[in-house]
Amino acid sequence: MVHSDWGDWLPQAIENADPEGVAAWYLGCNGLVLTDGETTLFVDPYLGTGDPPRTVRMVPIPFDPEDIESADAVFATHEHSDHVDGPSQAPILADTGATYYAPDDSLAVAHENDWADEWDLADDQLVEVSEGDTNEIGEFTVTVTHANDPDATHPVGYLIDHPSGTFFHGGDTKPGDELEPIGEEYDIDYAVCAFGAVGMILDKETREPKRTRWYSDENQAIEVANQLQVDTLVPTHWDMWKGLTADPAALHPHARTYDYPEHLEIVEIGDRIDY
Repeated sequence: MVHSDWGDWLPQAIENADPEGVAAWYLGCNGLVLTDGETTLFVDPYLGTGDPPRTVRMVPIPFDPEDIESADAVFATHEHSDHVDGPSQAPILADTGATYYAPDDSLAVAHENDWADEWDLADDQLVEVSEGDTNEIGEFTVTVTHANDPDATHPVGYLIDHPSGTFFHGGDTKPGDELEPIGEEYDIDYAVCAFGAVGMILDKETREPKRTRWYSDENQAIEVANQLQVDTLVPTHWDMWKGLTADPAALHPHARTYDYPEHLEIVEIGDRIDY
């Protein structure tokens, strides 16, 4: 059962938004919600507390999923528990009728945990996607791309195109040959990049402290931006797990001498971006 630290002000802000183009809110961890006032998309919303003491959530839970009144789609980038989570995502699907788009290994998590039965979802609400697929949702065109996350079994990214601009969400991707063709083909206005520190995290099996790197460091994050040729880079995930948090302001000197990103936008949980 999810309990929000913030009440329902964020869902109400999303519901009442009337942007000239698109409004996007950072949900903490690697979650994002985008709306043009008519169509609302979620990517990797996670409202859990982790697996204390191994993974300990460091930011508020910004909303109860039951408070989301309108959603058209929820996208998953990969199968990790902070990206595919029934209590966080299935109530949104159940209450709004939104479609859940996910690659095979992510969708397998939903099936193995009986989302359809527990939350009374329709069979056609859970849709498998793979690289190259394109879905038209309102005025958004969402293209599934490759991603480079060695810790995931089948990661993907999403190129979210709208008449007002293009947003890229690569999940926990690191630099890789997979990203360069995306940057060559698309003019990307905003891209999120999972950024964090290296820390000692309890091993999942032994529960012994283990040196852990899950996200891009300063140099890798800027390399992601250069491979994507992105105008504005939005660092994410840096706020989430105790022992792996980082200061995104550290990206400024790393970005200064590179062509991309042209801008670095640092957002905290609940902040809004308009484009």
